[in-house]
Order: sequence, then C-alpha cells, then structure tokens
Amino acid sequence: MSAVLALGGARIFDGDAWHDDSALLVRDGLVEGIMPANAVPSGAESVDAGDGILAPGFIDLQVNGGGGVMLNDHPDVATIETICRAHAPFGTTALLPTLITDTPEITAAALTAGAEAARKKVPGFLGLHLEGPHLSLARKGAHDPKLIRPMTDADEAALIAARADMPALLTTVAPESVTRQRVSTLARAGLVVSLGHSDTDYATAGAHADAGATVVTHLFNAMSQVGNRAPGLAGAAIDSGGLFAGLIADGIHVHPAVMGIALRAKQGPARIFLVTDAMATIGTDMTSFTLNGRTVHRRDGRLTLDDGTLAGADLDMISAVRFVHRRIGLDLGEALRMASTYPAAAIGQAHRLGRLAKGMAANVVSLDRDLGVNGVWIDGEKVFAAG
Repeated sequence: MSAVLALGGARIFDGDAWHDDSALLVRDGLVEGIMPANAVPSGAESVDAGDGILAPGFIDLQVNGGGGVMLNDHPDVATIETICRAHAPFGTTALLPTLITDTPEITAAALTAGAEAARKKVPGFLGLHLEGPHLSLARKGAHDPKLIRPMTDADEAALIAARADMPALLTTVAPESVTRQRVSTLARAGLVVSLGHSDTDYATAGAHADAGATVVTHLFNAMSQVGNRAPGLAGAAIDSGGLFAGLIADGIHVHPAVMGIALRAKQGPARIFLVTDAMATIGTDMTSFTLNGRTVHRRDGRLTLDDGTLAGADLDMISAVRFVHRRIGLDLGEALRMASTYPAAAIGQAHRLGRLAKGMAANVVSLDRDLGVNGVWIDGEKVFAAG
C-alpha cells in the first residue's frame, strides 16, 4: 500500500465547509479524506502546514503569461512549463495558458504545444484558452485589430480536433464573428465557449448562451455594458443562471463598487469566478514587454499600451482573493471558492478539481493568517514552499 501524507496544523477549508483540529490525508496524488488530527493513521507521513489555512488550490482560466514569457511569443511546451511554475508561488495549481489573438500559424503552434503539455503531464497545466481571434473590432481592447476575423470552417475543425488532446479547451468568441450554429457545434464537441470582446446586445448574448456558450470573459471589460434599456453582454452575464463569468479583481479593471453590485445580483447556479488575465510580468521585476510587436508598460499596478489601453493585468490569484475578501467584504470561504470551486465548475472539472474531498486531485494551497502563500501541492507533490 502506498504511503499516506497527512497535512495538519491548520484550519482546513474543503470548498464547502471549515474543519478544525483536523488533517488532510493524501494518497497517490488524490485526497484520501479529512479526519480528526488525533485519528491520523500511525504510518502516515505528517506535515505541519502551520497555523493558517489549507484550501483547494487556485484555478486560473485566463493566464497570458508569467515568469517573463508570453504564450504568444513562444507557443511551446517550455513556455507553458514556465508559466505554470511562475504562478504556483501565488497558490495557482491549475491554469489555462491563454493565447491572445494572433495569426493562424501561432494559433496552430499553441494547440500543438497544448497537446504535448497534456501528454507530458506538465504540473499545473489544465488546457488552453484561446482568447480570439474571432472577436469584435468594436470591443477589441488590446487585441491587434489586423488579426481579428470571423471563424471559418477550418478554424472550427481545428478547435474540435484539438479538444481531444487536452483536459479542457476554452475559446473566447464574439457573436459578431461566430454564429450560434458554430457555438452549438463547438459546445457539443466538448469545448467551453465563452462570450467576450463583444458589443453584442442582451438578446443575442442570450441566444448564444442557449446555443451552448457557458462563460463570459472578464466581466465588464471589453463588452457592451448595463444600461437602463439595454442590459448588454454584462447584463446577460449577471442575469443568466447558466453563464459563469470571470472577474479581474485588481480594482483597476472593474471598480470595487461595481464588483459588489455584480456579486450581489448574479443569478445562479453559474457563478462569478476570479481570473488574473496575467501577463509576462508575474514573478518578475520587468517593467515592459511586447505583445504582437507593441510595447506594454508596467506602471503602478497597471499594464498599458502606449495609448493607455489596458493590456492584461499585473495580478496574481492570491492578491485577487485578498482583494475580494478585504476590499469587497466577501466571506473568506466565498473568496476561496471564487478562486477554486467556481472556475472548476465553469469548465466541467468539478468532478476532480476545486474541492478537497475523497478522490479529488490533491491540489492544495497553504496560507498563513495574513493570507500569504506558505506552500503549494499539485497532485500531492509539493511544488512551492515559502522562505
């Protein structure tokens, strides 16, 4: 019988409830269970997690880069490995490296790299997020307008073929560039279709949701807004019980008051979850980098193009958790669910990720009392230790 690892000494949040004076048991990369600390089997390897919190590892569905690299610049397995390593110290145990709108050749290379990363079982790799190129020029944000285009039959076929090669494949599309029929076809093939970078109206967004779209990309950013007579895509995301929505919780992309309004108003069962929209800067002291040949500047917590357009975020997951807990006032358990349980559900991975329950992946983050990251485990293997 394989050895059992017992993580104890901290409060345990399993994704649903809190456990005191308990230990988290791990065997063969999976959660064995949670039991009273005084009942841990004598043969278990005990690890003191410190006087803090053990929680499900964070899941980030929008990660453009980290560790000094961008997926767009080098769409290969080495870049994916670097991005995953860069985000682990911030509590992220599973992520979707994200390709921002690019050429067909770069997109194909990213899909090939994603398939290889899945075969190699790169720690932390969950799949890919293709943010574009099938977006709306009216809401392009920092995406290169010369590369935005409607989806073709060949694009659709390439996405469907790639889906079989990785655990999850999410694509952000705009109704202006992708028909409801294509959304339905992609969803039936197992892709997660997200609506974003779109000026679409409320009714059209709802029709695309009915066709199979289940997520909205970075709520309030690069989309039609809530108006008194025109709810827009933002209104559809909040009003629809079937649409999950990512949120960049840095206080720059969305005003804290607007975050609070959306969180209080959101209809379920689909929920709002945290994303970083992180760029190459995470885990580095770099002050600038390039995106599609354009310089992105890092100043005062912002990443912007020369004209001031926001270009991704200088944000990590534990900072987002702290923000919604301390600044928005969410219960800590709910803040942790926004970083783990809800994104797992958004991409159909709730059966194995996002909670600490028997049979789930042993992806765990250890936090101190100030919500700093002490340690991180992926599939039961420790990949980060503070200090």
